[in-house]
Amino acid sequence: MDSPGALRAVIVDDEPLARDGIRLLLADDPEIAIAAESGDGPDALEVIRRLRPDLVFLDVQMPEMNGFEVMASLPPDELPAVIFVTAFDRYALRAFEVHALDYLLKPFDDDRFYDALRRAKAHVRLSRMSDLSQRLLSLLQSYGDPAAAAAARARGGTGSEPPPAGAGYLRRLAIKDGCRVVFLGVDEIDWIEAADYYVQVHAGGKSYLHRETMNSVEGKLDPARFVRIHRSAIVNRDRIKELRTQGRRDTVVVLAGGAELKVARSHREKLSALR
Repeated sequence: MDSPGALRAVIVDDEPLARDGIRLLLADDPEIAIAAESGDGPDALEVIRRLRPDLVFLDVQMPEMNGFEVMASLPPDELPAVIFVTAFDRYALRAFEVHALDYLLKPFDDDRFYDALRRAKAHVRLSRMSDLSQRLLSLLQSYGDPAAAAAARARGGTGSEPPPAGAGYLRRLAIKDGCRVVFLGVDEIDWIEAADYYVQVHAGGKSYLHRETMNSVEGKLDPARFVRIHRSAIVNRDRIKELRTQGRRDTVVVLAGGAELKVARSHREKLSALR
């Protein structure tokens, strides 16, 4: 019987002996459940789509459809963690370009296999934890402010009364930080800085890299509490300590923590209520 929470794996190789070898290496691992095996590309694609495994050991050269074509046929949200297993070293660079976790070159020894497996387990667990935290955060947000609900129940209400103003906006941010997920209340945020397809969240002297675009984050924040002062900066209104004029036209926001941020001319009117 498979252990609860075991990673579901699929073995794909057109050589039965190769599939047997991987199956034997996985046989004594209680954290792995072999969900299926496949011997060609089209069948592997159907199996992966149907079973949605966590991990796939994938051969490169197979009849009708190779391993790269199998991966390319799957949408990003259906891609499992992939370890390529092949006798050809010329595909290694391409394997990592398509974000494979590892590339096992036949013949490999047991230590090399288990090293790749350990990394795959860590990757899948981290992905599961991140997905769980995002679902939990979404659930909390869908019910509004938990503290407000508790207060309503203490007053004799049900906790399901209409939420107060601003309750539809983001209240906590789930940020993946290494092997943990940090839940950061928006009240703790000093300012947010654009960083390509990420944002850098500054809070209490620390900074966190969060995988979300600036426009996406801005749309989730209460505009009564946060203001965008530049295409690359959003600030918490409560953290603004000073508005300083530099030269004839430039305005700078000084935050309570000491950060000084330039205000774009197109955003100056948003700060007029603070004067």
